[in-house]
Parts: sequence; C-alpha cells; structure tokens
Amino acid sequence: MLNAETTRHAIVEHTRRLAASATAAGPGAAVPTAPAWTVADLVRHVGQTQHWVAEIIERRITDPTRLPTELATLPAGPGEWPAWLAESAQRVADACTDLDAPVFNASGDERSGVRFWLSSMLNEAVIHGFDAATAAARPADIDADVAAALITNHLTMLTSPTWALQRPASAEALRGTGQTLLWRAADTTDAWLIERHPEGATWRHETGPADVTVTGPAESLLLTLTRRIPLTGADGDVELAQHWLDNTAHASN
Repeated sequence: MLNAETTRHAIVEHTRRLAASATAAGPGAAVPTAPAWTVADLVRHVGQTQHWVAEIIERRITDPTRLPTELATLPAGPGEWPAWLAESAQRVADACTDLDAPVFNASGDERSGVRFWLSSMLNEAVIHGFDAATAAARPADIDADVAAALITNHLTMLTSPTWALQRPASAEALRGTGQTLLWRAADTTDAWLIERHPEGATWRHETGPADVTVTGPAESLLLTLTRRIPLTGADGDVELAQHWLDNTAHASN
C-alpha cells in the first residue's frame, strides 16, 4: 500500500513522463489506447482535471452542487505542455496534504474526499501516461507497488455506490450467482478476489481457488483491468474474465 507522500511524488513523476511522451508524439497524434482522443485531447484532459481537483480540495468543497465550473486552458503550443502539466501536477499533489480535510468524495464510499482524489489523480497520471507513451512509441514502466495500489483503487471504484448510480448497466452486468475471479500479482504479494453476487460484485485482498485466475506482473494486471492491453495469463474460465473486462470501462476509455 502506498503512503500519501509516495503517492504525491508518483503523481508528479508520472505526469512529467506523460508530458515528455506527449511532446514527443505531437498534438495531432492518435492515441491507440484511447481511440477517441488525440494527444492534445489527452494533455488537456489531464491538466484540466488536475487543476479542477486541486481547486476542489483547496476550497474544501463538500457540496457537489458547488464544484468548479471553469477549466484551465491548454497552452497553444506543445512546447508549453511540460511546464503546464508540471504546474497542475504539483498543485494537486500539494493540495492533498491533509488527508482528512472535509472534501467531497465523488465515489460515495467510506474514504475521505482527499484520499479519494489522491488515488484518482495517481490513476489519471499513470494510465494516461501509458496512453501518451503508447502514442509516442515509448516505454512506460509502472512500478509494481504503484500498479498494485491502482488495482485496489480500480476495484474500489467499480464496487462503489456512485458506480452503481452512474453506470447501472455495468453494475448490473457484474452481478452474478457466486462466480469468482482472482487477480494475482506475480511480482508482489498482492491478490484481489472478486465475487459476483445477485446484489452486486464485491472484492477483498485474498487468494484462493476461483473460477478464473489471472496471474501476471502488477503492471500487466493493471493495464489489463483498465483495458489498455489484451487479457493474458488467465487459467480457468477465460470468458468470465473477459466478461468482467468488457463491462467495466470508464467513460474516458
């Protein structure tokens, strides 16, 4: 589990890598792992989101009806992207110092708002950093502990109250009659056991027998779960694992 200081540092570092890849690819380059976007769209999304979240935390906004409505402006030239993204990443990292400050939690789960946004901003920087690297045909290494933390965040989001409200079709598709999926990291001690029940899906940090077990480096598991790379390393009911992936896309996927 990542501590807050490590998470804040990772946000800044992965945003720096994203900026370098995006600048190398160029604004009009396609993003193979996010086909609806160009690289300029990707940079705009990440920078605007970081500034937007930083404002939410800085202003201690708890009422969702009072969320910021204005977004930061993407600089006109790619040469300005690294500085713009460095500013947005550092701003949101600095905002996330008081983990228990009263702030709106968009997932509706038991986490404090700051803890929710801290994990979300790490996810944005890492996953979209991979998108930018792919667009630029560059490597995008993700440390195993960072990847493991983001898998936990990913499953927390998919089983949160807000997911069921905003993505009812996905939540319904993840219901089941006791089916089990195990995602097991080969390079850490982490494992995530998912159970599909009539009332919805649940998960816990545990290993054991499952209908399908997917094993691989934490980075590969994360990129598979976030639909960036194809499913591999599955033992058992492969269709069950693919069904999970097919029904858990985020809006920006």
